[in-house]
Amino acid sequence: MKFNLNIQIFTIILFIIVGCMSRIIPHTPNFTPIGAICLFGASHFTKKSYAFFVPIFIIFLSDLFINNFIYVNESFIFLYKGFYWQYISYLLMILLSMITLKRKISFLNIGFSSISSSFIFFIITNFGVWFSSGLYSFNFIGLISCYVNALPFYFNTLISFLLYSYLLIGSFYLLQKKYKLIKPIHLLYA
Repeated sequence: MKFNLNIQIFTIILFIIVGCMSRIIPHTPNFTPIGAICLFGASHFTKKSYAFFVPIFIIFLSDLFINNFIYVNESFIFLYKGFYWQYISYLLMILLSMITLKRKISFLNIGFSSISSSFIFFIITNFGVWFSSGLYSFNFIGLISCYVNALPFYFNTLISFLLYSYLLIGSFYLLQKKYKLIKPIHLLYA
């Protein structure tokens, strides 16, 4: 059983790493696997501490790589400006997915979780832009303007959350059907 658990955890972590590595592939703005990584980790790890820690830590490492090796900067960037708005949304997406994908993963549950998570990401990160960027007036009109200006990016967020969630969870489903050692015992795929 210990070996089964280790191979299962290793496989889940490997899926998350591969998902994060795809962030360095050129893509349109907001079209990344971050939402899917949060949903996948939240639903597939048996230990909920892993569900929070592993996706967040691997996303953080990919942020370090992207911010310091992909983008050209004058100095090393450990935490970028406004990172906490994104990471708060990641934590809430994981929490939501732990509830919506707790025991049963279905096409409908994945879609609901992806749509809800993309909305959480949109609301929180754009609130952060309004609150801390200085680009918008600090009143209700400024907040609404920020959300309206962000709407074109929301489409990419929504589509990427759906596409990558189905791809990541579906790929793992197919793999665990072939290799029973990695099947999470707490999940039912429907």
